[in-house]
Amino acid sequence: MAVAFTFPGQGSQAVGMGKDLADAFPEARRIFQEVDDALGENLSKLIWEGPEETLTLTANAQPALMAVSLAAIRALEARGFSLNDKVAYVAGHSLGEYSALAAAGFVSVGDAARLLRIRGNAMQAAVPAGEGAMAAIIGLEQADVEAACAEAAKGSICQIANDNGGGQLVISGAKAAVELAAKLCTEKGAKRALMLQVSAPFHSALMAPAANVMREALAGVAKTAPVVPVLSNVSVQPSIDPDEIARRLVEQVTGRVRWRETVEWFGANGVSTLYEIGAGKVLSGLARRINRDIATASVDSAAEVEAALAALA
Repeated sequence: MAVAFTFPGQGSQAVGMGKDLADAFPEARRIFQEVDDALGENLSKLIWEGPEETLTLTANAQPALMAVSLAAIRALEARGFSLNDKVAYVAGHSLGEYSALAAAGFVSVGDAARLLRIRGNAMQAAVPAGEGAMAAIIGLEQADVEAACAEAAKGSICQIANDNGGGQLVISGAKAAVELAAKLCTEKGAKRALMLQVSAPFHSALMAPAANVMREALAGVAKTAPVVPVLSNVSVQPSIDPDEIARRLVEQVTGRVRWRETVEWFGANGVSTLYEIGAGKVLSGLARRINRDIATASVDSAAEVEAALAALA
């Protein structure tokens, strides 16, 4: 049975993340220095000391989470682990797809950090503050959520942004349309419809300006076929073709993060264990709700590095 590595997205960040890895492994600490050098600033200090409200800003959280994930990968590799020997597939949730691709050698760590800083800024700039919104819809069938979005849009934008599994869907778009869709979902029987405290309507058609920015940014970096196939958020298909991967990353800015389908794909294609590489345990929790037959483990501390090495030996 196969192993897949998954990489967390925005929302998993926490002040102090990755410090244990950096203290225990010089190779992990060098990743943080590499990211600092690529961005021309001391992001490591922000990651480890805060303040939280600054770390949470999209332009900071995205490269910060990637840095922690790659620090965990380098810690594993420092002890003899080889991704292409032990792992069948990699995937990441939204920005985590960049972490997965950097881990698999598609782009350098420095380029991944710069791309994510560009991505974060472009997503923030795509829609004026207060004009977009997102909401989590809990306990309602996808078809009903899609119907509510269509009814609420009325020529505006309202769509499913994330299919996280376990009955959790996130909708995104114009603020008034999302608010109305959330109300309609409650009327249709949703257990909860919660407006999210986010800075922009991510993964919606309103992000089209950011997709254009990312198309240009990705064209300007060196890309190599990853050493293991990467499952795309938007296609839920594995690929090692650099041009296809870059196209999917552009589509991802406005497209749906199909995480439920990703975990289901893993289960249908022989994956028995998912390792969550980097900060937090959000993806592990989602995986357990989607497919209880798949084992989960996380790697975001020195102790968890040792546990993973023993399990993967």
